[in-house]
Amino acid sequence: MNQQEAVNMLKAHNFKITDKRLDIIRFFEEADGYRTAKDLNTYMESTHPNISFDTVYRNLHLYHEMGLLESTTLQGEKHFRLRCSHHHHHHFICSHCGGTKEIDMCPMEQLKKALAGYQINDHKFEIYGLCPSCQSV
Repeated sequence: MNQQEAVNMLKAHNFKITDKRLDIIRFFEEADGYRTAKDLNTYMESTHPNISFDTVYRNLHLYHEMGLLESTTLQGEKHFRLRCSHHHHHHFICSHCGGTKEIDMCPMEQLKKALAGYQINDHKFEIYGLCPSCQSV
């Protein structure tokens, strides 16, 4: 998802397009992988010194509910990233830096056979570990 797609989604849900909301989108557009609310708050404080953590957190969850952001939990803390929209894929997620790598295969065809008779409504497949950069730390 890019900034224009995110803005269009906000407009479609009748939300105002403010500098703060654009900066949140920009943060995630520039981020490589998943980031925490604290990461976003630190970024926002540089241009919006009076922003409250509640405002940041509320917008994070609004964007997540709207489908602008994906989330995962790393080390007991919720992390967010812009939703991928170009094709169906899954992610390897570095449990140290939050970086991601797309995985262009999906195990669902095999799993559907193993779950014959079950109704599957959705799925999310993530692999966690250390990226090459974090392995050397």
